[in-house]
Amino acid sequence: MGLGKFLTGLLSFGDGGGGKEYGPPVVMGDESIMRPKAHGTSETAVQSDLRWGCDNSLADRICNFNRHWAERSGYFLQTSFVKEASLVEGGNDEITFFDSNTGKPLFNAPRERTFQEFLSESKAHGWPSFRDDEVVWENVRILPGGETVSVDGTHLGHNLPDSKGNRYCINLVSVAGQPEKSANK
Repeated sequence: MGLGKFLTGLLSFGDGGGGKEYGPPVVMGDESIMRPKAHGTSETAVQSDLRWGCDNSLADRICNFNRHWAERSGYFLQTSFVKEASLVEGGNDEITFFDSNTGKPLFNAPRERTFQEFLSESKAHGWPSFRDDEVVWENVRILPGGETVSVDGTHLGHNLPDSKGNRYCINLVSVAGQPEKSANK
């Protein structure tokens, strides 16, 4: 792929026009998910008690008032995420990542790989990187341009497929919520 085509693809994220359709197990969504709501593209602001010391102001901008941008590359490494996740049964148990607005589960990782493999791939790309079998499809949709969102309108990141298949490059601030039952409403 030439540089021009690559850059054009990057700039078209979230454009809602045409774009790629992804096969199963991906659940496609449409632009209506991201229509304006009470708080940007969501009904509520992000929770006040995000996990891993994620910045609430940054999370609210990325989750609710954004379709194209992301937290800076490597942001997740500057939080307590890696240290805390490594302590969970030696880092090989699944971690559930919850919507920072609603507290709904969005991803369970690592699956079919170790925590070190998950972390290595995430470090290589600069953001937590999930695979198809780690997505909670009941709560996640992929828009035709590759934008990855929650069913409630939270911007999560983008699907950037590679030679291994779909790779969901996700902002940690978007998936740092507390579970629904303990979420601030």
